[in-house]
Amino acid sequence: MADVEAESSTQPEAMEEENPLFSNLDLFLFTLIAGLIIYWFMSRKKAEPIPEFKKLDQPPTSHSVFVAAISLQGRNIVVFYGSQTGTGEEFANRLSKDAQRYGMKGMAADPEEYDMSELSRLAEIGNSLAIFCMATYGEGDPTDNAQDFYDWLQETDGELDGVNYTVFALGNKTYEHYNAMGAYVDKRLEELGAKRVFDLGMGDDDGNLEEDFVTWREQFWPAMCEHFGVEASGEDSSIRQYELKEHNDINMNKVYTGELGRLKSFETQKPPFDAKNPFLAPVTVNRKLNKAGDRHLMLHFLDEMVYESGDHVAVYPTNDTAIVNRLGQILGVDLDSVISLNNLDEESNKKHPFPCPTTYRTALTHYLDIIHPPRTNVLYELAQYATDPKDQENMRKMASSAPEGKALYQSFVLEDNRNILAILEDLPSLRPPIDHLCELMPRLQARYYSIASSSKVHPNSIHICAVLVEYTTKTGRLTKGVATTWLKNKLVADNGHKSTVPMYIRKSQFRLPFKASNPVIMVGPGTGIAPFMGFIQERGWLKEQGKEVGETVLYCGCRHKKEDYLYQEELEEAEKMGVITKLNVAFSRDQEQKVYVQHLLRTNKEDLWRQIHTDNAHIYICGDARNMARDVQTAFYEIAEELGGMTRTQATDYIKKLMTKGRYSQDVWS
Repeated sequence: MADVEAESSTQPEAMEEENPLFSNLDLFLFTLIAGLIIYWFMSRKKAEPIPEFKKLDQPPTSHSVFVAAISLQGRNIVVFYGSQTGTGEEFANRLSKDAQRYGMKGMAADPEEYDMSELSRLAEIGNSLAIFCMATYGEGDPTDNAQDFYDWLQETDGELDGVNYTVFALGNKTYEHYNAMGAYVDKRLEELGAKRVFDLGMGDDDGNLEEDFVTWREQFWPAMCEHFGVEASGEDSSIRQYELKEHNDINMNKVYTGELGRLKSFETQKPPFDAKNPFLAPVTVNRKLNKAGDRHLMLHFLDEMVYESGDHVAVYPTNDTAIVNRLGQILGVDLDSVISLNNLDEESNKKHPFPCPTTYRTALTHYLDIIHPPRTNVLYELAQYATDPKDQENMRKMASSAPEGKALYQSFVLEDNRNILAILEDLPSLRPPIDHLCELMPRLQARYYSIASSSKVHPNSIHICAVLVEYTTKTGRLTKGVATTWLKNKLVADNGHKSTVPMYIRKSQFRLPFKASNPVIMVGPGTGIAPFMGFIQERGWLKEQGKEVGETVLYCGCRHKKEDYLYQEELEEAEKMGVITKLNVAFSRDQEQKVYVQHLLRTNKEDLWRQIHTDNAHIYICGDARNMARDVQTAFYEIAEELGGMTRTQATDYIKKLMTKGRYSQDVWS
């Protein structure tokens, strides 16, 4: 029995081993069912993505349906602007405001913020009109905010039948491609079927841009009244765009203190850095470049942004504290009052003329241009506040297109160089409310400087050089350049704190040739030498890397060798090291007869012609557009005539072909 018990006691274990809970068939069926469930689930998940046609059902964005939006808002005039320095935008705002006087409703619009392919739908709105205030930037280029619009115009084959338009172009006759962008928009819109309802206006900043605009505008509106069959309301009184709101009890953390976009962006910096979000760059060097006098200065910024030789740096200056305080004193206001200027047109995209809420002090210091002579529309709007009838009459007269009014504005405002403070000082009966003054003043703009360094040699810093602007006006007032005075006072360490400059990089087409073996001819007198310091540094770096580098020839100049020979030590060292093949410096005032860079070009005509015609040299010009760039171009024409056996027409075409091929580049200003 014992054996039997023992056997029976072990039997259950043996049975469990031989008969598992799930048979092989069960496991097979379980696996099959699980697989089917997983397959069904995965197949179901694949079927869920939204098919492509669903995108059509998404709610439209304001970016893509601006025509529908303005139709709902009862607007029929859209004034698009291409603006680099703010003037085009200012003119667009003035035209938009004018529309109210003719029973119409307008809006100023940045083409960068809208889908311009919808332009054809303007024809759906009765009595609609598109006005384009288009500035030309650089060498016939569109402004940054009009680049996409320009690209669309070039690529589109859409039809704009039924779209009424007119263009006012802003440019400068000293440039090679005078008003190229405005002329292109005018021509291209017509090619696409749009109807030009008024002639292209041409504004020349080398002459009197304001006068050109006022004259065009005063002819434009009567023509529009006739075209659309409307009459002016006869209401010539001031029309306010913004209303004042005073903040007596506000959290100061919600108040703008100079930021251009995001509140507190100067305290917590976040890339990407651009025009609306500049980088606060610490100043690491601030020194005079010239041996005598106080005209030229050089600054180095510690920088975290990528740049290339030839790019520009844009800096945002602030106005002189003394001028701001004097304005507050004359107008009898507390500059530290916190205010907002809110657009009366609640449907407008532009809610405020500058970041709000802020203080009057911040607005006058950071946001408003109080140094340039005010435009005629500012005088017209402020005239109502003059208690002396004679002052009121003269201010309104200056805003008209009458010859007497134009002459008065030219002499009293432009030739005497009166800014808004000078006008208030010289017209004691004029004491406008400061909020209306702030509404009317244009925005303080960034200043652009050619970068005077190479990122290959200085990857973490940017160098600039500038001429300190300072002069006495006919009224005996000392006028100082806003940006250069501000930069001059940017000490490396100020009371233990690092001085900083709000800035961003603007890409340029001013580039060294792709092949380092191509010769380069650089012509840059005065501070026009700036980008060439970067070019020279980069050519030197390329030589150190063992690259084959072509001839590097520099033509620069200054008044006196012992006073303002910029970068003398660096240039002479570069020539000694063979980085500069030939250094040509024109000291214009060191001898009885003035010598300029164009004279040195003619002296070296044989070498120049060989480099250009045989060796495929690239030519670069930087500096004054009004005289120097023209004179240098003429010198190249003459060299092509004499050594290339060409007529003047052929020589002109030859240089223009070099420009088209990117072998004759200019970075000039007036």
